[in-house]
Amino acid sequence: MIAAPLREGEMTMVDEIPLTFAAMINSADIYTDGSCDTQSGQGAWVAIILTDTGKVVLSGRIPGTTHNRMELSAVIEGITYALNNFEGIQCLHIYSDSQYVTGLMERQNKLSKANFITSKGTIIRNAELVKELYILGAQIQLTFTKVKAHQKRGTDTNYNIDADKLVRKIMREELCKRGF
Repeated sequence: MIAAPLREGEMTMVDEIPLTFAAMINSADIYTDGSCDTQSGQGAWVAIILTDTGKVVLSGRIPGTTHNRMELSAVIEGITYALNNFEGIQCLHIYSDSQYVTGLMERQNKLSKANFITSKGTIIRNAELVKELYILGAQIQLTFTKVKAHQKRGTDTNYNIDADKLVRKIMREELCKRGF
């Protein structure tokens, strides 16, 4: 595992399974999940990146956050990792159980035209993360697929289940450390 700094006050853990010929990767699948304990405000996120040649698991813990911020963070960190580590990457397919996240790209024009201001005149929640997602989306082709949350394991490999289990494990560990 490699610890890598993210935004101020955040850390991520990267668990890499060797990627052979990483420079030749032009597409990848990213399975994401985020979680937040509303009482403590502690959050965690996970992004599992799959290519034809391997798998990378990213995760992070963030205090004083929300569930939607964690869902967005998982997607942003997965995209950022792919752009920075897979030379020539052209498209990413992102799987998320968050309706909020999967619907953001469809609302990009509307939100941008409104300057990220709601009809009530307030800035949208998570505006800085939404803008960051849009900036990343301008650099690479993104396809979002909404998946069902908290599925049970079937006969097929389902990395959304793996992301969900890992983010829950991280949250349990963090809350135990903090006495919750």
